[in-house]
Amino acid sequence: MPDMKSPLISFRDIAAHGTQPNPAPHTEEELASLIALLVRRRGLRTAAVAVGHSRDSASRAAAGAFAAAWRARGGTVLTTVDWPETAASWLRPATRLTAQLPDAWVMAASLPGFAQLARRLRHSTEWDPARTYAFASLQDPRLPALAGPDAVHGLRGATAEGGTWEVRRRWITAYAPGEEAP
Repeated sequence: MPDMKSPLISFRDIAAHGTQPNPAPHTEEELASLIALLVRRRGLRTAAVAVGHSRDSASRAAAGAFAAAWRARGGTVLTTVDWPETAASWLRPATRLTAQLPDAWVMAASLPGFAQLARRLRHSTEWDPARTYAFASLQDPRLPALAGPDAVHGLRGATAEGGTWEVRRRWITAYAPGEEAP
């Protein structure tokens, strides 16, 4: 049974992690690396994805570029869900992202809103961070501390240079282009 206390991050805890910059525009190398991560998902077939994004322009553009590229290679985008940086609970976007049981989730987001959403997803849905892939904007060492290491353990993503990264408990490890995680 999930912990019944609120999954929301306090304003004090968000402030303690410093001001987060808006996400930078995605790169073509980043988009290609993200798609490659999904295609080679450790022997699992990935066809249908749910895409989530913050409401800033870079995150919207990255989500749109991913959806177009995914569809162009024959994949299905089940839903695209956005969320604000501040909300009362994040339950609505969390429920919409998980409603159709995608093979994987793809996130283009800024740190504070995604950290809140990840906590709500883990608390209230069957979301699995190990089936979630993100743009470089979430490759931030503050993410596991802010969201909680269990909330994002297994999350993987692409770097702006075309490499990859992954969250293992409290750490984010990056890999150069062409280098694979152990």
